[in-house]
Amino acid sequence: MARRVAELPATPYRGGFVDFTLSTRQGRIGTVVEVTGDLDMSTTPELRDQLRQLVESGAQVVVVDLTGVPFMDSSGLGALVVAYRDLRERGGSLALAGVKRSVRTVFSITSVDRVIDLFDTVDDAEEAARRVA
Repeated sequence: MARRVAELPATPYRGGFVDFTLSTRQGRIGTVVEVTGDLDMSTTPELRDQLRQLVESGAQVVVVDLTGVPFMDSSGLGALVVAYRDLRERGGSLALAGVKRSVRTVFSITSVDRVIDLFDTVDDAEEAARRVA
C-alpha cells in the first residue's frame, strides 16, 4: 500500500508502506481536516504541520474528522492538544468528529474529552461551532 499524505511521496515504514491520507477542505463554518489511517508517531508530524499551518493562517474554527482513524497513539493526542491550545489562544476552536470507540478510549483515559469537544459527525461539530459563533 502507498502512503498518501497531501502531495508527499510514499514512505517506507517497518518494512512496508503506511496507508495514510490527510486532506483539508472548507466546511460550512470553518476548515475540516480529514484524516484516514493510523495516527501514530510515523504519521502525526503531517497532521501537526497541517494544523500549525491552519493556525498560523488565521483559521478560527477547525474540525478534525477522525472517521477513518482506527488507531491513535499519544503522539496524535499531543498534536491535537497543541492545536486546540494554539487555536484557543487566538480565539478559535477545535472540535473532533467521527471518533471511533478505540480512539475515543484514548481521549477518555487522558480526560482530554473533557477539554476538546467530540462529535459523532462533522455536521454536528459545525452546528455546535455555529451556535457558539
